[in-house]
Amino acid sequence: MAGLNWTLIWEGFLQTMEMVIISTVIAYVIGLPLGIVLSITKKGGLAENRIVNTILGGIVNICRSIPFLIFLVVLIPLTRLIVGTSIGTEATIVPLTFGAVPIIARMVEASLEEVGSGIVEAARALGASKAQVVFLFILPEAVPSLLQGSAINCVTILGYSAMAGFIGGGGLGAIAYQYGFIRYQTDILLVTVVILIIIVWAVQELGLFAARRSRH
Repeated sequence: MAGLNWTLIWEGFLQTMEMVIISTVIAYVIGLPLGIVLSITKKGGLAENRIVNTILGGIVNICRSIPFLIFLVVLIPLTRLIVGTSIGTEATIVPLTFGAVPIIARMVEASLEEVGSGIVEAARALGASKAQVVFLFILPEAVPSLLQGSAINCVTILGYSAMAGFIGGGGLGAIAYQYGFIRYQTDILLVTVVILIIIVWAVQELGLFAARRSRH
């Protein structure tokens, strides 16, 4: 372990965190409102709209069904258009974001559906508009579930970022593949795996802690 290139591993860690954090934030900017729309336009929803729900739901389901490695390859032209290259840390953020959006949308939808109908009925009885019901009543009630879901989503994106290392992405996944697998440097492979496990554990614990605090 003393002969490990810790500078390389540290750079890989920073690249991984950059990919996960940026792609998670952007994916939530898109996925959160998409999940809200899916929830309120469903049958019996606050703003029921079968056409909108069917179209958006179909797109989300199709995107969710595509394996991420295939998603990476399919989005190469778009990645090159946006970033100027299809390899590296910045390029990996694009497919990570697009891959996470449908997952986040469905998880947000599920979290909102956990809110009891009594909350909605009480809000409407108070004269709240549909927007007020969503943003002042439903979303605050769903915060604990949304926080737990965000931890799961971060872990999923982290796993995606590791897979991206096999086809030119940066971060710990690329280091594990290039040095641990191709060059048979088992110590580097072991260290990167341990770091990824620690990150997953930390994210999950942080999500559970935040969810418990929000319930109070």
